[in-house]
Order: sequence, then structure tokens, then C-alpha cells
Amino acid sequence: MPSIAVAVTDGLPFFELAIPCHIFGDDRIDTPDDWYELKVCAVGTARDGEAGAMRWFSAQTPYGAEELVAADTVLVPGAADVRGDPPGELIEALRAAHRRGARLVSLCSGAFVLAATGLLDGRAATTHWRYARLLTERYPAVRVDPSVLYVDHGDVVTGAGSTASIDVCLHLVREDFGMETANAVARQLVAPAHRPGGQAQFIEAPLPERAGDSLAPLLQWATRRLQEPLTVADLARRARMSPRTLARRFQAATGTTPMQWLQVQRVARARELLESSDESVDRVAELCGLGTAANFRRRFAGVVGVPPNEYRRAFRRRAG
Repeated sequence: MPSIAVAVTDGLPFFELAIPCHIFGDDRIDTPDDWYELKVCAVGTARDGEAGAMRWFSAQTPYGAEELVAADTVLVPGAADVRGDPPGELIEALRAAHRRGARLVSLCSGAFVLAATGLLDGRAATTHWRYARLLTERYPAVRVDPSVLYVDHGDVVTGAGSTASIDVCLHLVREDFGMETANAVARQLVAPAHRPGGQAQFIEAPLPERAGDSLAPLLQWATRRLQEPLTVADLARRARMSPRTLARRFQAATGTTPMQWLQVQRVARARELLESSDESVDRVAELCGLGTAANFRRRFAGVVGVPPNEYRRAFRRRAG
């Protein structure tokens, strides 16, 4: 049973605290028997075992820095003050947890806390787009990317703002338990298991889709035909618009291009097949529309970080 410690401090944003508690808590249905052991840990607070989340709620917990350091994953759901320094006790606990091999995860403004540890120096990271400039100014050694939903370095994960916290948590479930479990949890949350694109679609002035003008029917049609050699022209013809208009609409709605979106969907489908079937790599490549086995291996490794066979072995070791 993997353990997750959620770090709470005085003044913590409540929304980002509630999301991991809801997703990783033990009251969910249709989850594996070895689901996460969740501990909410009060660290660097004015009163031992109690933290005030914003001004409306307080979190009381028997857990503190000791349990946080011992956890497999330590999640920082936000910063109480993005212009101030995090509690020294929390910074030291995070560094100690990282030294013993814990995975550190930040949600939204929690990137400021991880940046204060020095563990993001020289690395790409993200946070809520409205905080991106401030994070760069306060921690110039961090390469801030405000356009993505999350950045995963394996040992350190940073997530974007507010509802992107759901994307980050589902990503952790997908890494720890596989695509099928992540999809099941997403269905319970009534949330997409994986959102293509990033924060770019939300920065400053998102473009609302007109009634009856959604791309959803096209995306559903395309995901049922991933094995086919779909082109932008094919998608545009199905959507009854020009390729240029489709590209513009895709960028506004998803923050990416039609072909990049297809690539993400094909890799996601490949992960499902590698986890749940014994199909050969050649057959998986064919079913996902990723071309030859050699091309599939290159593209899959470029997105996931490991070749398909290694991914399958690693997943089955975790599942077993």
C-alpha cells in the first residue's frame, strides 16, 4: 500500500487541499485493495496538530513532520503566501523526505514551497499561470513553464492551478496503479482521465465555444479510429470546416494541434494495451496507428520515457 502525506500549514488554500484528500482517501469505491494510505500532516503550524486552511476551516490531525518524511509520496497542495517564505520545518521535512527517496508533488502555488527547497533548481516546473512570473522572479534558477498542466521528473512533480490538481492526482494514480484504475477513478470524479493541451487554453481570455459548436463529437469520432492514418484534412472534412479553421479551433479549445492531440491519444491507448493485453509490440503499434514497431518504440519512449516492453514489464511488476 503506497503512502501519501499531504502537508498542511496555516493559511493553506482549501480547494487544493480537498482534491487529494478526496481522491486518495480510503472511502472511494472500485479501487484496488492496496489503495493509498493517506495521512494529512500538519507541519510548521502555530499549534501542534492543527492548521487553519484559509479563514473558514481548520484541519486537525495526529500526524506531523515525522510521518511526512516517512511517506512514499509527499504532496504540497499550495502555499499559504506566495510572496513569503514557507515554514522552515516544512522545508527541512521535504528535503529529508526527498533524500530518503520520496516523490514530492506540488499543486498550484505549492510550487513555491518546492522551489524554496532548492529541488527545482535547473529544472522545468509549472504553477498556476497567474503566479508564473512571480515564481520566476523569486526563484530564477527554476525554468517555469506556464503552458502545461503538470511537469513530472519522476522524483519531483509540479502541477498547474486549481482544477489541474485533479489532472496531477489522476496522473499519480496512472503511474502507480495503471491506466485502467486511473480511468475508473476519473469516471467517479466525472472528469477526463487525461486532458490534452495545457494551461494555454485558460490564460487571460479563454474562448468559449458556441452552443452546438463543440469539438467533442469530432474528438469522440477520432478516438474510435486511432488505428487509421488520420490526417488534418480527414479531421477537417469530418468537422465540415477548413484545415486552417480546424487548427485554430483546436488550439483555442485544447492548447495543442490536431496531430499532437492524436499523438497523445495514441500513446494513451498504447499504454492501456500494454497494461491490459498480451498483444505484441507490433500489434499494439498497429492498433494505435503509430506505424512500424520501430516508429512506435521511438514515439512511445519520447512521451513516456521508456520503451514499450520496459513499460509493460515495469507496470506488471508494480501490479504484481
